Amino acid sequence: MRPLTRAAAFALGAVAGYAADARFADPRRGHPVALFGTAATRLERRLWRDGRAAGTAYTALCVGAVAAGALALDRTVGRRPLGRAALAAAATWTVLGGTSLTREARTIGRSLAAGDLTAARERLPHLCGRDPSALDGQQIARAVVESVAENTADAVVNALAWGALAGTPGLLAFRAVNTLDAMVGHRSPRYARFGWASARLDDVAGWPGARLTALLTVAAAPEPRTAWRVWRRDGSAHPSPNAGQAESAFAGAVGVRLGGTLHYGERVEHRPVLGEELRPVTVDDIERACTLSRRVGALALGTTVAGHVLLRLLMRRGTA
Repeated sequence: MRPLTRAAAFALGAVAGYAADARFADPRRGHPVALFGTAATRLERRLWRDGRAAGTAYTALCVGAVAAGALALDRTVGRRPLGRAALAAAATWTVLGGTSLTREARTIGRSLAAGDLTAARERLPHLCGRDPSALDGQQIARAVVESVAENTADAVVNALAWGALAGTPGLLAFRAVNTLDAMVGHRSPRYARFGWASARLDDVAGWPGARLTALLTVAAAPEPRTAWRVWRRDGSAHPSPNAGQAESAFAGAVGVRLGGTLHYGERVEHRPVLGEELRPVTVDDIERACTLSRRVGALALGTTVAGHVLLRLLMRRGTA
């Protein structure tokens, strides 16, 4: 029996890791991403200065350490096909968050369906950074659908896309970049300059996966023409170069209107409306968005695994 090629071993591991996320979701304790966040927080306390140079050094150290460690581990453990597959499986399970995403969204949806607005407001911060105190049921449902769309790109498709491009190191390095953006990349007095590099790097790293998410959303949509139309028309209207791609495609695919005024604590953002001609979000649309997210994730797995195998094949032929 011929041994697994490097590409086949990664593909096998990616499928196993995706299945592990679908079955077990994120571990409740000792999650590697949480451990990375703890280490990054400690480093931030030492390096923080109110300037871009300090933030750039901080970002380079955090992401560089993860990428270098993953590359060294890949070269060591990956010498054997089964070790390579096991490493890819562990890394894929670590970086994916699709199952936890839809579980949180559905928990909020059940609270809204039961009329328990207090429980829904208490749970919303587990999903996104908005201030839920003044939101009504319809606004919370809209926030959930928008978060499912954006995080389908960040927590599923983008990670898999970087795995296709760079294998296990790509998976882990992207998760480090995305985690740093969530920690220091937002606009606030403390991070306006220090978090600039993390935010910009996340924009660059998220560019390919955001467009792939939109394309796969169109493919998975009940009405692909509507999803395509809203995405192509409204995708670039969003202030984020990436979030609007997924959100506009989801708006068209689910058939709802997204965007508008958002509250983040004391900060208020007035964003363009995505799918203005469509109906407002209802509680039932949360389940529709979750189902769509799972379909997009499955398509992303197949697309990126096939892409990785093809890329490795082309590289081998080029070397030969």
